[in-house]
Amino acid sequence: MQSYIGPDGILEKRKQFFYPCTSHFYRNPPQLVKGSMQYLYGHDGKRYTDFFAGVSVVASGHCNPEIAERTAEQLRTLQHTCTIYLTQPNVDLAERLAKVLPGGLSRTFFVNSGSEANEGALLLARLHTGRRGFLALEQGLHGRTYLTMSVTGLKMWRTDPELAQDSDVTFIPRPYEPGMSADEAGHRSIAALKSVLAAKGDTIAAMIVEPIQGNAGIVTPPDWYFAEVKRLLKQYGVLLIADEIQTGFGRTGRMFAMDRYQVTPDILTMAKALGSGIPIAGFATTDELAASFNRPSASTFGGNPVSCITALAVLDYIEAHHLPERAERLGSLLRAGLEQLAARFPASVSEVRGEGLMLGAELRANDPDAAARLTDDVLEGMLQHGFIIGKNGVDRNVLAFQPPLVITEEDVHGMLEALEAVLGELA
Repeated sequence: MQSYIGPDGILEKRKQFFYPCTSHFYRNPPQLVKGSMQYLYGHDGKRYTDFFAGVSVVASGHCNPEIAERTAEQLRTLQHTCTIYLTQPNVDLAERLAKVLPGGLSRTFFVNSGSEANEGALLLARLHTGRRGFLALEQGLHGRTYLTMSVTGLKMWRTDPELAQDSDVTFIPRPYEPGMSADEAGHRSIAALKSVLAAKGDTIAAMIVEPIQGNAGIVTPPDWYFAEVKRLLKQYGVLLIADEIQTGFGRTGRMFAMDRYQVTPDILTMAKALGSGIPIAGFATTDELAASFNRPSASTFGGNPVSCITALAVLDYIEAHHLPERAERLGSLLRAGLEQLAARFPASVSEVRGEGLMLGAELRANDPDAAARLTDDVLEGMLQHGFIIGKNGVDRNVLAFQPPLVITEEDVHGMLEALEAVLGELA
């Protein structure tokens, strides 16, 4: 039997060898040693049903055997060469993506992470337009490279204190505000967009958006919002970049969240669920825009055979098991249950938001400090009941439900029962 150093041993090594910026969930975190589809296992053998999926990553399940076997076979056959040599998996994947991406987005540049994908998309926008400026929504999160951090509006992830001096980035209000209706908040955001475009639209290369703001609290815009954004940007020759790092590949009930809004962005970025645990990412665009990215560029590990074979297996699994449709159906069930709990515990649960299996429940929005403490208490209680859920939000007071898309109705009912018990204990 394998021996484990246990949570205390891991925490001690993290303290000794990690940077102090590295944090973790839970007061007494388990050591996770095994994953199987929607389940995770601790070193003591306890099973947890995962309702966070490594922040939307393992959408096809932990160690999914249909995917893992193809990954292992490629790992034994050809592990790495780089794009300066010819291999088939990356061109097969690019061709496959062209069939599932929104219309006209047929060219993909492969990288390793969402931050790199967004960095590449922003670079492409500058190369194509010859402009330097960017627009972004307040409270958005787009990465941890310098440029992607500059277009990130969520304060806790703007690590460099000098980012505020970046005059190339303009933020506008997001289409959400407590106390406002969705339409009111959407129109406020559009009015700000019109004002910025009128003042300096000819200096702006692109606007980058998350279709649903994930880390900012699972915030969804009104249905009409992105169509109006796209129409206004087009008048000024400003490109629209859709950051689908968290929302892509079935999570919201569609293959891509922008499909829900019937809007095709000029550039779309992807990562997380595409590899379901194996690092792979990319930014996709049209033939016209891709033609502007003609200076030498490469990603050493981007598009390597192992990650690309894995991504092809993921796409096969998504299609064969109808994961977007599954996310839509189970998401409706989960949302209905969360709304019932909000009605039962109105002093605790303020609002339920999201689409598909990307849902958030905000706690005590009128008292952020108490809400953040309550959120942590709920996570602790759910862990004791055998369920792992996430947290996010501007004030870290939103319970996040982003499970593997392979969960069952039984899992949803079990999690809701546990959440009801925990909220009752804490009320």
